[in-house]
Amino acid sequence: MSIQGGPTGLQERALGPDLARGFMLLFIALANSHYFVGGDRFFGGFPSDGSPLDRGVGLLIATFVDARAFPMFGVLFGYGVAQIVRRQRAAGNDWWPIRKLLWRRSLVLIVLGFLHAMLLYIGDILAAYGVLLFLGVWALRWKDRWLLIVAALALILIALPSDDSLAAAAEGPDPSMLPPTFLGQFADRIVVQPFIAGLGWIGFVTPFLIGLWAGRRRILERPAEHLTLLRTTALVGVTIAIAGALPLSLVVGGVLTRPGDHALTILGPLHDATGVFGGLGYAALLVLIARRVGDRPMTRAIAAVGQRSLTCYLSQSVVWAVVFTPYLLDLSDTLTATRTALLATATWLATVLLADRMRRAGYRGPFELLIRRITYQPRRTAATRSRNSGSLA
Repeated sequence: MSIQGGPTGLQERALGPDLARGFMLLFIALANSHYFVGGDRFFGGFPSDGSPLDRGVGLLIATFVDARAFPMFGVLFGYGVAQIVRRQRAAGNDWWPIRKLLWRRSLVLIVLGFLHAMLLYIGDILAAYGVLLFLGVWALRWKDRWLLIVAALALILIALPSDDSLAAAAEGPDPSMLPPTFLGQFADRIVVQPFIAGLGWIGFVTPFLIGLWAGRRRILERPAEHLTLLRTTALVGVTIAIAGALPLSLVVGGVLTRPGDHALTILGPLHDATGVFGGLGYAALLVLIARRVGDRPMTRAIAAVGQRSLTCYLSQSVVWAVVFTPYLLDLSDTLTATRTALLATATWLATVLLADRMRRAGYRGPFELLIRRITYQPRRTAATRSRNSGSLA
């Protein structure tokens, strides 16, 4: 059993959210893989040349994965925060200690994210989520309607026309992504990382707040009580995500010609904003699948990835660093979009095997243990001092 008010024990976790987190890491691996491919590129970092197979793979990723995986991460992240709050309140803790606990957790994510970006992968999202959590603790006591109103306003903000799509269409891998030297890597990334961490969280406000709202109702943990909502969310969310992606994904796939710059400033934000609906839809769909399939060896193995999502996420970056960094294997100009997608899938499958081995051994994972120890240790230390002083008295 887990300690009162501490992290959720492995045997107490619901299958649905963990299965969703596990599949989410496959989507994240696929979403990151094409950024390393050399050559000219189009919207979202997709290569603008390549074989028909490469273009087809790009079409699938742009339609079903790109800007859809990370919103699902945001939903599950907010949901997990709501779980922590619920356990802390059930243990009798007041709001201020809960905020401090979550601030410790956010600082761990920010520090880990900084090290991750400096050493392995500049496209880190941990630090951005750490900043989001640091600010998001003030939303914990908001009424439901304010969570949803602010979530809607944030979604409107990211849907506004933006020139970011033009930059994404024009730039290939730069020195911060593929550093030519080990020492130069730090000089390039130290300039870029603060902007990613300081601004990247804005795009995840909507799924985070909706995750908080869903977590209050335990929707993903108790799907039988929310079947209509989950089915509607899965159908509507995935449909909107596909429809919003097609104007650009068909260009990535070579079916349509590249639109003009003005159209890109509209279609790019549309692609990202509809991806939020996709993140919600995927989370609901995977929970429904977990309910239907049940506790089987494969679902347990994938859920084990979700239970160790931080360790598995960082493991992916080790592969990216070794395979693509110029002073290591330097395969950026060798691997195509198809091969990098296969590499991403193989990497995820390797983490499934690794996580399942840890599950069988009853081991959480090194980075999960680290973040829990730092998050909860001050409370345990204070409780120990209190017990000791009481016994001495």
